[in-house]
Amino acid sequence: MFTGIIEAVGTLTSITPRGEDISVTVEVGKLDMSDVKLGDSIATNGVCLTVVDFNSTSYSADLSLETLNKTSFTGYQVGAKVNLEKAMLPTTRFGGHIVSGHVDGVGEIVERNQVGRAIEFWVSMPGELSKYVAEKGSITLDGISLTVNGLRKNAFKLTIVPHTGEETTISDFHVGRKVNLEVDVLARYMERLLNQQSSQPESRLTMEFLQQNGFA
Repeated sequence: MFTGIIEAVGTLTSITPRGEDISVTVEVGKLDMSDVKLGDSIATNGVCLTVVDFNSTSYSADLSLETLNKTSFTGYQVGAKVNLEKAMLPTTRFGGHIVSGHVDGVGEIVERNQVGRAIEFWVSMPGELSKYVAEKGSITLDGISLTVNGLRKNAFKLTIVPHTGEETTISDFHVGRKVNLEVDVLARYMERLLNQQSSQPESRLTMEFLQQNGFA
């Protein structure tokens, strides 16, 4: 589990084909690796990857065919910058929102505008995700916890303040760039709950029944 608060910007230093899968090595920048162990999770541009090898400056991870099909990793090249976050601890300050590291779909930057010191982006999203995205709600973009500031059909607006641009890769985003999207997990649970309720048969338990049997 993650928060979407980026701890460091890393660099892809190798991409190695493994049949239909790939292995990657990431140079971690300022990310503290002193408490990392084999098998730990590190969100890499919003994708939860398992550490299979590491040292004080880098880690390696395997990406399955499923991950490649569901994320923008297929378009990455050596030298690409990636947002990094280690899995949260029970003592971690919860500064973003609940992020699972399981990408829901790939979006695309369709507009970029400078608005004062901020950068405004419009991002297209797969139509099936639009029902989970609400104005002033949370969304994860390449691992970054962000607030939706506007909506139109199958697209949403983000307003990026200077600090976010300095601490993540987002200031380098350009029109046409593919990005990993994860919708707010609470929206998915709410949908599941409502669908379960609507599929239940109508209850025969009424206030009249309870009164007749001494329960009310």
